[in-house]
Amino acid sequence: MQDVVIIGGSFAGLSAALQLGRARRKVTVLDTGSPRNRFASHAHGILGHDGKPPAEILAEGRAQLEIYRSVEFRTAAAQTIGGEKDDFIIALADGGLIRTRRIILTHGITDIMPDMPGFAACWGKSVLHCPYCHGFEVADRRLGVLYFAPISAHVAAMLTDWTGDLTVFADGLPIEPDFRAWMVRKGVKLVEPKVAGVVQQNGQLSAIALADGQEIGLDALFAGPRQRPSADFHIQLALQMDPTPIGEVIHVNEMFETSVPGIYAAGDVGSMRQNVPNAMAGGNLASVACHNSLLD
Repeated sequence: MQDVVIIGGSFAGLSAALQLGRARRKVTVLDTGSPRNRFASHAHGILGHDGKPPAEILAEGRAQLEIYRSVEFRTAAAQTIGGEKDDFIIALADGGLIRTRRIILTHGITDIMPDMPGFAACWGKSVLHCPYCHGFEVADRRLGVLYFAPISAHVAAMLTDWTGDLTVFADGLPIEPDFRAWMVRKGVKLVEPKVAGVVQQNGQLSAIALADGQEIGLDALFAGPRQRPSADFHIQLALQMDPTPIGEVIHVNEMFETSVPGIYAAGDVGSMRQNVPNAMAGGNLASVACHNSLLD
């Protein structure tokens, strides 16, 4: 019987494992080796690690965890979760079973790419999702925002701190009058026809192709594809979910516990604040709450 099984071994999962290992609890980390930010060549905004490849940071974290002998890593996929608090049973895809008192879900989310030629090839390279993560590297260049919901107006407002050459692509959607007026005031260009695709070579876009045949030159596009949890545990367990503009995340309370007692969630799967520092902080806090719940 394990004390805690952590499903997902990226930034949130490793952060949780570190605290629980230091508490000398028996922990198993299950990881498939496919972190969400594997498409990005460098990670930013992480104090002490700014500009490092994500895989390098994760490898360093794994190495630091080796001294905590109560923490076990398994390259395996969890398939189903059954049981209840203090006696959960996790079935693995390879046929194995693990019993555990607590579970922390840190398996992250999957980005669902739109059916737009060239979009997926540029994802994480020149089609980007977070100004804080990537804005500095493309500052003062021709930037665009692919509009998909009112939240896109906020992204556009943020990007005016990184460039004076900004274009909003409405993609055929209606634009709110207030946002339209704001673009006029700020000198932000609005392109209204539907987007047909991304003109690119080896992941570097050069233009946005429109359905009417036009091509608008661009160096980087900020877009928010829809997303979903990367595993279906939220369905299996009938977990309460929170809606967001781009999908659902698992609902957690102030202790990072889900609607099922004994199961916690941290990182992108449980928050719209989706970046590495927040994932690490969430994993840390969830592990402390989980540890406290194990005390007699």
